[in-house]
Amino acid sequence: MLKDKVTELLNKALQENDSLFLIDFSITLDNKIKVVLDGDAGVTLKDCMAISRAIEHNLDREEEDFALEVASAGATSPLVLPRQYKKNLGKKLEVKTTGENIEGVLTEAAEDRIVLEWKAREPKPVGKGKITVQKRQEIAISDIKEAKVVLKF
Repeated sequence: MLKDKVTELLNKALQENDSLFLIDFSITLDNKIKVVLDGDAGVTLKDCMAISRAIEHNLDREEEDFALEVASAGATSPLVLPRQYKKNLGKKLEVKTTGENIEGVLTEAAEDRIVLEWKAREPKPVGKGKITVQKRQEIAISDIKEAKVVLKF
């Protein structure tokens, strides 16, 4: 079956470059194969070409016609794996949980949780005016509905 063969080839190719990891993989009914990758140090065009070749050169078009697309997760794509948080340490994230939206700098990333930090203006405890306070929040990865890196232009 095509899906099993592609899965096997994809896994073998990813083992050869352990800084790359799979974000999404699908095959449509008309044999359009789509592979979305990310990497600990990003994904280059060369990486995509290597994975594409590893799959394409080991499939027989005489047996089964197919189309193949290998792409990197876009800069605006939501983070879906704990490994993606680790590569984005120090960057500003926008995180949506069930109860709130938080924007802050990712300062810690583990398999099950992340920590965001940010500055906020709050009323002084005594007297008039506001003070800037450092906020820190730990969020379980299981509580995250969506997390994206905030791009600066």
